[in-house]
Amino acid sequence: MKVSDIMTAACLSDSPDDTVAEAATKMRQNQTGSILVMDSGKLAGILTERDVLRVVAEGKDPKSAVVKDEMTDNPVTIPTHTSLKDAAQTMFDKWFRHLPVVTNEGDVVGIISLRDLLTIVAESLDEPEAIQSLTGHKLVRDRRLERVEAGDLD
Repeated sequence: MKVSDIMTAACLSDSPDDTVAEAATKMRQNQTGSILVMDSGKLAGILTERDVLRVVAEGKDPKSAVVKDEMTDNPVTIPTHTSLKDAAQTMFDKWFRHLPVVTNEGDVVGIISLRDLLTIVAESLDEPEAIQSLTGHKLVRDRRLERVEAGDLD
């Protein structure tokens, strides 16, 4: 199974100059945890719910904070033909919850999220070896605690 089989349409920003509050509103309206930031038709970045939370935690005003200053520039992407296992491995290794999906030409066609992967995992609960192959036998909460202890919170 490939990411193109389960990806969803990506929520796109109107402009990197939108405020974080505007982007958060769009994320809420679309029931998604991220928004892909487009500039002149090209993927410029990704703003996630974690970024919005960071803006608030740092005491910035989401109504004046600008998306281009708070987003992750040049996000990691995966092509449509990527296997679910490889996509999951990238997400686990890099601590991503959302991964933009692009064509071979680099055009954004969708996004894959942990929720998308969880749907597939839930369908295979009768096959524990499938879950172990996705997680590498280590529970996510244990990996998270290791990151916190190491101070790796980016």
